[in-house]
Amino acid sequence: MAKERLSMRKIKEVLRLRFEHQQSARQIAKSCDIARSTVKEYLDRAQKTGIPWPLPPEWDDAALENRLFPLLPLISPEKRQMPPM
Repeated sequence: MAKERLSMRKIKEVLRLRFEHQQSARQIAKSCDIARSTVKEYLDRAQKTGIPWPLPPEWDDAALENRLFPLLPLISPEKRQMPPM
């Protein structure tokens, strides 16, 4: 991911503003001083991965990060193919 990830604190604030206060992406972006596209990306990731709100108390920052940004499986060299020419 080329752009730097927000701190988990800010991501939690994005989620809180959306789910507790029903704020729009524009309002959240302004409140958190981040790009609206970034807000939308995090909300999309949360929706696609089924992140609940409120967050379960046993989830720490690492658990949330692993849900939002799962590691991609490595592709073995045998399965890699060159694109057609």
